[in-house]
Parts: sequence; C-alpha cells; structure tokens
Amino acid sequence: MGTFDRFAPFIQDFIYDHEWESLRGIQVAAAEAIFDTDDNVLLTASTASGKTEAAFFPILTLFDENPPASIGAIYIGPLKALINDQFLRLNDLCADAHIPVWHWHGDVSSSHKAKMLKSPGGILQITPESLEALLLHKHSAISRLFCDLRFVVIDEVHSLLRGDRGGQTICLIERLSRMAGVNPRRIGLSATIGDPSEVGRFLSTGTGRGWVVPKVEEPPRTWRLSMEHFYTSGSQASDALGGQAEQSLEGIDFIRKAKAADAAQTMELARATVSEAIKPDAIEDDEPASPQPALDGPTDAAPREADPGYAYIFEHTRGKKCLVFANSREEAEAVCTELRRYCEAQHETDRFLIHHGNLSSSLRESAEELMRDESQALTTITTATLELGIDIGKLERAFQLDAPFTVSAFLQRMGRTGRRGTPPEMWFVMREEPTLPRALLPETIPWKLIQGIALVQLYREERWVEPPRLDRLPYSLLYHQTMATLASEGELTPAQLASRILNLAVFHRITAEDFRVLLRHLLQIGHIEQTETGGLIVGISGERLTSSYKFYAVFQENIEYTVRSDSTELGTIVSPPPTGEKIAIAGATWLVEEVDHKRHIVYATKVRGRVPAYFGECPGDIHTHVLERMLKVLEERCTYPYLMKNATGRLTLARRAAAGAALDLHPLINLGGNTWGLFPWLGSYAFLALERLLKIKCAKQLGMKGIDSSRPYYLTFIMSSGPMEFFQTLINEANNLTDNMELLYPDELPLFEKYDEFVPPELVRKGFAEGVLDVVGMKRRVAEWEPFARSYELPAGGGVPGVDIPWFAS
Repeated sequence: MGTFDRFAPFIQDFIYDHEWESLRGIQVAAAEAIFDTDDNVLLTASTASGKTEAAFFPILTLFDENPPASIGAIYIGPLKALINDQFLRLNDLCADAHIPVWHWHGDVSSSHKAKMLKSPGGILQITPESLEALLLHKHSAISRLFCDLRFVVIDEVHSLLRGDRGGQTICLIERLSRMAGVNPRRIGLSATIGDPSEVGRFLSTGTGRGWVVPKVEEPPRTWRLSMEHFYTSGSQASDALGGQAEQSLEGIDFIRKAKAADAAQTMELARATVSEAIKPDAIEDDEPASPQPALDGPTDAAPREADPGYAYIFEHTRGKKCLVFANSREEAEAVCTELRRYCEAQHETDRFLIHHGNLSSSLRESAEELMRDESQALTTITTATLELGIDIGKLERAFQLDAPFTVSAFLQRMGRTGRRGTPPEMWFVMREEPTLPRALLPETIPWKLIQGIALVQLYREERWVEPPRLDRLPYSLLYHQTMATLASEGELTPAQLASRILNLAVFHRITAEDFRVLLRHLLQIGHIEQTETGGLIVGISGERLTSSYKFYAVFQENIEYTVRSDSTELGTIVSPPPTGEKIAIAGATWLVEEVDHKRHIVYATKVRGRVPAYFGECPGDIHTHVLERMLKVLEERCTYPYLMKNATGRLTLARRAAAGAALDLHPLINLGGNTWGLFPWLGSYAFLALERLLKIKCAKQLGMKGIDSSRPYYLTFIMSSGPMEFFQTLINEANNLTDNMELLYPDELPLFEKYDEFVPPELVRKGFAEGVLDVVGMKRRVAEWEPFARSYELPAGGGVPGVDIPWFAS
C-alpha cells in the first residue's frame, strides 16, 4: 500500500482539494517513520517543504482510526504568532474529521481555554511558557487532560536548543509525562539542524525509545544570492582598483614575494607573477568567477546624501514585498528610521515597517497583518522575530545587513522567501567605515564581509550547520524547575525533590552535591522553607516570583540599564556586558567600570577604539568552523559567484593586506614597534577562554598591556617579550591549566541567565567556567602553535601591506 493510500479519507480529500500533484519526500519519509516504528522522529528539511503536514498527516490518521481519550497530541511552538498560523492550518485540515484543535497562550480567550478543559481531545497547540503555566495552575487536572497523550510535536526545534528555553521544553515534556503516566512519542521539526543524530538522541533521552532521522533527497534548489559591500562614505572599494578587482586577485601572492625581495628582484617577480597567475578554485556553480551585476535594477532613487548601503536597500525595495534582517534591535530601529527619512525626503508614502521583540504585541501583529496584505508592497525591518515560519504572505526578497552569526540563521532568513514556486532570494549588504590610510592590519580586514562569505561557502561546500551545544551546566534553569516543581506539586521531601529534578535529562551534568548547594542557598534567601516534618515548600520570597506571570519564561526580559559617565547620563542599553568590556553609545566607545544590577546602572568611562564583537549566549556565538573558513576565504585566490562589484574589490584589498602580513602563516603579527595582533581563528567561547588565559595567566610574565579584544576575530596588545617567548608561555600555561575556574577573575560573578541572581555564586562561577568557556577548543588551538615556540619568522603587518609596490598602484 502506498503512503497516500494509508492516510485517512479526510486527509486524502484535503490533498485533492489543494490540488497537490504528489506528496513531498519528507511527507513520505515521515509517514513511514510514524506508521512503521514506535520511535521518536526528527524531521529535517528545507523551509516551506511541508514538515507540519508531514508530521500531522500520519498522526491524524492514527487518531481517526483510534480516537484518543484525552488530548492526543501537543504541538509546541516557539512563538504565539506561529501557533496562531498553525492553528488555522490544522483547523482547515481537521474540520471534516471532527478532531478538535485547541491553541493556548496569553492572547487566547478564557472561553476557548475553558472549552478545552471541559472536553479535552484532539490537538493542543501551546508555547513552552503557557505549558509551564498549565502545569503550575492546573496540576490536579493534568492526568485527566493528558491521560492518552500519544505525540508531542516540537516545531522549529533548532530555535529551542540554544539557551535555557529548549531545556525548559524538554523538562516540561518529562514532567507532564510523569504526572499523566504517559510516554508520548516526540516529533521534532526543523529546517536547520547541525548533527541531526545527536539532536535525535537528545530529544529521546529518558523516553526509552530509539529515534529516527529520515533521510530525504530534496530536489536541487536555485538560490538568487548576492553580496555587496559599501563604505559608509567616500569612494567604494571597486573604485580603488579601477574596476579590475578580479584581475588583481591573480597577483596577490606577488605582494608576499616582493616584501622579501630586494629592489632588483621586484620587476622579475612581477613578470613571473603574470605567468604564474593562480586559477580560481573549483566551485559548484557554473557562473563565471567575476563580479556579478545586480540581481535586479533599482526601482527608486535615494536622496543624494543617503548612506550608500541604506540607499541600496531603499532603491531595491520599492514595489516589492521584502524583509530586511538586522542583527540587533538597535540596528533595526536605526535602519527603519533612516529609510523612513528617505521616504520623507523624496516626498513618498512611508513603505517601511518595524518588527522586533521589544515592540508591543499589537504593533508586531499590525506589521504581520500589513505584510499579509497582497495589495501592499511593504518592507519590514526585523530581527530574529521573523526568522521563523510566521505567515506574512509571499515575500519576494530578503536583505541581510552585515553577516548573521550562524549558518542556521542565514538559511532560516533566506528561506523566508521563495515559498510559492519562486527561488529564495537574499541580498547581503555589508557596511563598513572607510579604512584610514595608515590603519593597522586588523582594521583593514572587512570582518563581516569575510564572515558572510564563510557562512555561505560552508553550506554550499559541506552542507554544514552549527551543531547544538547540549553539554551546558544550566544552573539558572535548575533553579527555575526546582521552584516550578514545588509550586506545582506542593510539599516534597528533599529526596523526592531531588528525584524529580535530577532525573530530568537536561540536568545530566548536575551533581547531587550541586543540588544540595542550591537548596541550602534557597533556604538562606527564603525562596524555599522547610516544614516541621522536614518537607520543602515555596517560601514567602519565592512566592513573589512563582505567582507572577513573568515566572513562566526562562528567557531574559529586556531590562534597560542607564549608562552614566560621572554625572552625565548617556542613554540606556539592554543586557550590559561584564566589567572591563566595552559598549557603544552616544556615538562613542565606553569602558564598563561597574554594573549595578539592583539599580540597573552602568558606570563607564570614555575610551578610544571600537566596540568588541558581540558577547553573549545567544545569538552572538560564532562557531570555530566559521572562523576557520574565514581564514580560508583570505587564503583563496578565487572570487565567488554571488559577489557584486564593490564586494569583489573589498575582498581583493583584504586579501592583499592578509598576504602582505603572511596572515595565513602566522597567528601573531607585529603591528609596529611593540604592538602586536593575535589572530586565533577561534569561535566565540574558545576565543573568550584564550583571552582570559592571556589576561589572567600570561600578561604579567610577558609584559603585556592594553589587551584589546575584538571578539572573536583578533586581540591587539603591547608586549615587551618576543614572539617565541609569547608562544612558549602560552603553551605552558594552557598545559598547566587543570581547573577552568582559574579563568575567572577574583570575586567575578558572570550573571547571564534570567535566574542566575538566585543561584549560589559558586554555581554561577562554575556554570560559566565549565559550561560556557570552550577550554577544550582553546587548548586544541594553542597546541597547534607549538612549532612557533621553537622557531618564529617574524612577519610584518603594519599599515596596508604592499600599497607602495608599483604593480598594485591604483
């Protein structure tokens, strides 16, 4: 019997009514896995491939054959808007089968919820936070509501695997299953998962089931992809090369040879370079390796004084339905304000919307509704809030300002377009301040452009996506689930509570001693109390937290901190970095001197230089494999088929600078005098571990001062020691490091997660040292530098290498 024939009649009718010519590969594979096995299933396929239907066609068929006596399936979605979309889709699918579909979150009416509580059945769609509230406030009803629960479908599972929210979701499924006495199969859905087998194993932990990750051969897809670069003012990179960027790529290695040659050899090397021109690397595409024309012509004209990068977006969005992705809320606001200003200057109707997590739900929903209106060609500037599969109509084009942090984000964002028969289309727009004539080497590298190329190439060449980090020490979540369990179940003995919590899969690295330390601390601060019989209950201080609706979520709300310098108020920021880091505000760079978390004040002093790279758990962590591919981008002598004219020119200038400094051969570059630059090509948390090793263990021995981090790209510093001594000391200290806690400063308390402030300081420090810092990755890289501790040919990297050589004079 074929897959279609196994589906219930009402599903067959649905397929006929929607004029589907055939089932997609993922739908056939999912049906076989769900019908023919009792395993958990992880469905991975590209965006808009029909994963939701792939999961629910066989589930609903089984319900049609044997109706559940309670809620039969829970669909967990990361966003209320996504649940609302899926609610309409599933209602349409289930209308003729009389299988009820319920949705449950903060915006759903109480009457709808009351109906579900009275007559539970069918499918419940819910967010993790609302499921937490349900377990907390309807504890006595859980067994009746879910006594015949058979499936839990987790949508956009990749978005829940980073940070505490994914851990909370797994805890909720396990707690609910224990309360209701069921063991539902888990079905994960995602378009962008790295290491699917490991994710499948994680989803299955504690279920006693195996897991299946169906292999699906997807048909080839065409991408419409472009990447352009703009200096924010002045002439562009292609102008500096006279329009000969791709030809200049062939002569880059001449720089390195010429720097080592005497004057008499220079012309001979130049002639040799012509005959030794490096051929472009083999690439998948058939497109010629030269700068590409724009994918489409402009449909508007920006004001003459407009920022070139923003003008490019302005001129290529009119008359189209587009998304513009920014990497932060602040950037999204700034871009939207500027584009609206261009509309006003050109006497045009405003055609730009804004959408991010700090806006009220009414403003976000209004933007979503306007985007769904096919009669309006509007563009929305957004962050990750529209990265997931919310229905906002047929999108024609996506723009990405600078590079996203991950391959996963790139794929998700590009996948928002091309959903109805047209290819996905993304335009990268890389903006950069003009490089000063005598800039040091690190400032001559367009890091975001190189990062963007690396992200694209990793997927084109390897189909690589970041693997999830499943080995953290989630002490903040441990606090939350401990309090939630006590608030839900009432008095428990310490042994009962430990059994409830430590058997949850997410806490597999938490020891019994860690848990005892937490409980003693919670007793001291009044968040829990011990009864006369020795049981534990929620304390008075704890009740103030657990009784608030804000307790349901484990992600941080955006709390604004006021930034002050002496008596001057500079503005506000969200999630301030630790003391010693830098921030950008009021058009300048500031060093954080003190953070007052109680009063929400940051004290800072003005300094020179740039703000370091993004710091935080999510979404700013960049994987080491991305940094390694960035180095390869600088080493290669090909161009890439999606690079536009300016981007090709800027890449050429960057490769010229890197070649002149031998950046591909040496991680430590002399920037002039006793100023040095270290380029470790490490991901965010391995880089952070290296940075702390240098500051805490090596700086005094090597006479290092002014260590300035642009995480995760490079460090600059002043050093009195030589390069061999530098590597010898670094290697020795890395080898002697046996306790990650040594990489924390005295009395440092790195508070990052929502409930860290209620966790014992020793556990907060341990969680950061052993669960955040990638010491293993750092040590692996340092070990690779062992040859430099024995012999080191000193490269020179001051300024822009090679600009004085006639061959490249522009």
